[in-house]
Amino acid sequence: MAGHSQFKNIMHRKGKVDAVRSKVFSKLAREITVAAKMGMPDPNMNPRLRAAILAARAENMPKDNIQRAINKASGGDSENYEEIRYEGYGPGGVALIIEAMTDNRNRTASDIRSYFTKSGGNLAETGAVSFMFDRVGFIEFGPEAASADDMLEAAIEAGADDVVSSENGHEVYCEQTSLNEVTKALEEKFGEPKASKLVWKPQTPVAVDDETGEKLMRLMETLEEHDDVQNVYGNFELSDALMQKMAG
Repeated sequence: MAGHSQFKNIMHRKGKVDAVRSKVFSKLAREITVAAKMGMPDPNMNPRLRAAILAARAENMPKDNIQRAINKASGGDSENYEEIRYEGYGPGGVALIIEAMTDNRNRTASDIRSYFTKSGGNLAETGAVSFMFDRVGFIEFGPEAASADDMLEAAIEAGADDVVSSENGHEVYCEQTSLNEVTKALEEKFGEPKASKLVWKPQTPVAVDDETGEKLMRLMETLEEHDDVQNVYGNFELSDALMQKMAG
C-alpha cells in the first residue's frame, strides 16, 4: 500500500510538470472511447466510463474533448484497441505491472521489452508477478473533502476495507466488486471524488536503496511516457530522502 501511495504521489507531482498535455489528453480520450464502446455511453449506467470521465476532469480536460471521445465510440472510424497487461521485473528484482491499450500488439510488446532490457530488468509472462498484488477498488478525495476521521468512518460504513489519509488527501480501498457502490456512498457525503478505479495494490512493498529507486523511477517514467501505456504499478518503497529529492 505504501509503495502505491508513494509512487502515485510522485507521479502526480512530476506529471503536472513533465507530461505533455496533449499526450495526457490522448490517453484519457482513448480510455473514455473504449469504456463507452464496451458499455453504454451514459456514465450513470457505465461505471468504467464514469471513472474515465472523473480522471479526465481531474486533469482539466475540456468538456468538448470528453464528449468527442464518447461520441467516437459509436462512430465508424473508431480504432479497435486491445487491452493488454504486461508483467516483469525491474531493477533490483522489483515486480512491475503495466496496463496498455494498443492497436498494434507487436509494436507495444517490443517497446516495453526494450525498456525493461535497457534498465537491467526483464519482461516476464503474464501472471509472473500479479500474484504479489491485489486487484482492488481505489477512490481518491482531496484533503479538503473531509477530516481523516470522518473519511474513515464514512468509508467503513460504505463497505470499504482501508483508508490512507495524508496531507495530500484520502485514498480509500475496497473490494473490486463493490467499487461502484462505495464510490456512490462516499460521493453523496463528500462530493465527486478525484478518482474511482481498479488498481493493482502491492501486498508487501519492498524497500529499495536510493540507487535502485532512481533506476526504477526512470524506468517507470519511460513506460508512462509511451503512448499505449495507461497505468504502471510497482511493489517497491522509496526512502524518505529519495522521495524528497524526487519531489523537489
